[in-house]
Amino acid sequence: MNNRKTHVQRKVMTGEEAAGLIRNGAVVWLSGGGGGINDPDYLLGCIEARFLCEGAPSGLVLYHSAGMGDKMGGGPDHFAHRGMVRRVIGSHWVWSVNMQKLAADEEIEAYVLPQGVMTQLVREAAARRPGLFTKIGLGTFVDPEIEGGRLNRRSADALSEKVCVDGETYIHYKSVRPDVAIFRASEADEDGNVSFVDEGLVTEALSQAQAVKNNGGIVLCQVKRLVERGQIRPYQVIVPGVLIDGIVVDPGQRMSVKTEHSDFMSGRAVGERTQCAPMPLDARKVMARRAAAELKEGNVVNLGFGVPAGVGNVLYECGKEEQVILSLEQGIIGGVPATGTDFGIAFNPQAILCETNQFDWYDGGGLDVAVLSFAEFDRQGNVNVSKFNGKINGVGGFINISQNARKLVFTGTFTASGLVERCGGGKLEILREGAYKKLREQVEQISFSGVYASQAGQEVVFVTERAVFRLENGKIVLTEIAPGVELKKDIFDQMEFVPEISPALKTMDEELFKDD
Repeated sequence: MNNRKTHVQRKVMTGEEAAGLIRNGAVVWLSGGGGGINDPDYLLGCIEARFLCEGAPSGLVLYHSAGMGDKMGGGPDHFAHRGMVRRVIGSHWVWSVNMQKLAADEEIEAYVLPQGVMTQLVREAAARRPGLFTKIGLGTFVDPEIEGGRLNRRSADALSEKVCVDGETYIHYKSVRPDVAIFRASEADEDGNVSFVDEGLVTEALSQAQAVKNNGGIVLCQVKRLVERGQIRPYQVIVPGVLIDGIVVDPGQRMSVKTEHSDFMSGRAVGERTQCAPMPLDARKVMARRAAAELKEGNVVNLGFGVPAGVGNVLYECGKEEQVILSLEQGIIGGVPATGTDFGIAFNPQAILCETNQFDWYDGGGLDVAVLSFAEFDRQGNVNVSKFNGKINGVGGFINISQNARKLVFTGTFTASGLVERCGGGKLEILREGAYKKLREQVEQISFSGVYASQAGQEVVFVTERAVFRLENGKIVLTEIAPGVELKKDIFDQMEFVPEISPALKTMDEELFKDD
């Protein structure tokens, strides 16, 4: 860097200086992902430290479109102190355990909105349009006539309303006026332009920054390094310097909590197949294999968190990953989605898009198939992933994805809490049954509406380790059972309702339960 007083030099500040710019009561929009992916954690920690020392900023309203955090005090949990926030609106809360507790204890107002809705809502805010009009959420718990996305009794305000446009029913998610944007990039040049060249995601950072600037607010960006003018090519700039007020440098910035850096996940390099470890044979792999069997060559597919992420692995193991186009709602096209903590980024991605644009594609019907997890489902085909046993989970991109994909494949074990199983030799052995039945008479919360799906003509399949069901004419129909299980003891006795039985009931393929 030369000695001229460049734009970036005027904008570069310490984390403490950046934290000092945030006023009490501000509406703060964060971007990032679960497992610490793209989380501006150093800067968030500086804001937390200021609050603990000064009691400011206080009374914040916090938005985060993705499931930020790391379950270890990172992400939104930096703000999980009594008095620091008064309201939190997020799509997914699993990674922010301390904020979950504040919500459960009625210490804050707490809401869930669909991830895609939130990314699109901040884009609408950038253009100062009157909120977002969409069908996303109809028939689910975010429907204003059901729960309106409220997570506790303290959350009394309505963030949305039903409206009729040209004879069609929509949800109007009300406009947002954010005061502060906080996001993370990889590097900033002398003009303050930032790139995401080392990141596995792009998020909705551009819309976020535009919304805040057009509202007269402050845009703060954490980067790993500063570079000279010209080192970031114009097409690599994700957020231009004209939109950024403060840049905070954190040389120790990691790709995620799990991964320090990976060229294979940022797209800087292409890895060999041997660098993607095979999955062990267990119930999770069986379900991933069976779900993969529902895919056809050329399908555009979304894979959800948990078991569905393993579909990419099983396709990769048998060299079929290029027969379908895998995607993730975070903006990933192609490649093999990472599993566990790193879910949201991918090995060998073909493209990394802005999250907002990915949801536009999804909402418009771009998905042939979505493979998603279920926590529980009921006799009407309703699925719950958002709240069970009183625990706040949220939905992430689940509602956007499931409502518009032409075919849904939901995966999950038959029971939970103590379930022990063994797969091998072409069969399934249930060594200890789980205490919690996941096939319910009625789900605790509707994250996916089976009624809406039936009306929309979606194909819906439920894949468990011991049975496969389909939603047909509004009823759950048993179509396959695993080799080694008993129909009454292992299936019917572990359900709260009696399904229809297909006249073509068959045994699941024994090859699913064998080592390669």
